[in-house]
Amino acid sequence: MDRIDSDAEQRRREQQLQTLFLAGLDGDARQYRRFLDALSGHLRTYLRRRLFDPDREAEDVLQEVLLAVHNARHTYRREQPLTAWVYAIARYKLADHLRARSRRDANNEPLDDQDSLFALDQSEPAQAHRDLHKLLAQLPDRQRLPILHVKLRGLSVKETADLTGLSESAVKIGVHRGLKVLTALLRENR
Repeated sequence: MDRIDSDAEQRRREQQLQTLFLAGLDGDARQYRRFLDALSGHLRTYLRRRLFDPDREAEDVLQEVLLAVHNARHTYRREQPLTAWVYAIARYKLADHLRARSRRDANNEPLDDQDSLFALDQSEPAQAHRDLHKLLAQLPDRQRLPILHVKLRGLSVKETADLTGLSESAVKIGVHRGLKVLTALLRENR
């Protein structure tokens, strides 16, 4: 019996939220505000169950979700369930938050072995640079120049084409073929 009540409650909530949302889409600002208030309560519960520190993080993520719902409201299709659409947005925003938190936490980890950090051999980057240029020197210009400009200097294909006099397709082909040759050269030198 509880499952039936739960299903009926979910359908009622879906209908209520959708009615308020659609009225808001049709220009009723008061109904749209009621929609955001009602949605906030449901989303807050959803988010609090999934966050590491819900007291500190839930409101920030909730605001991100509400903003995303508001900004994407024109993409909602009236025939689809509203809560499925909203929770898809909430899942993406939650995943974004957790990824950002993971990166932030990784950057704040203490350095256990500080001495080894400062004892790195500073000649390694210079040696790698020399090795790379030795390998590149073995390539013909039509492969070496596109790799040098596109992959190492970060120029666009068009900028490289203008600079070298090659066509854009020749630049793309040069990069592709040149990288294949470099890979083969590296395998030989192992």
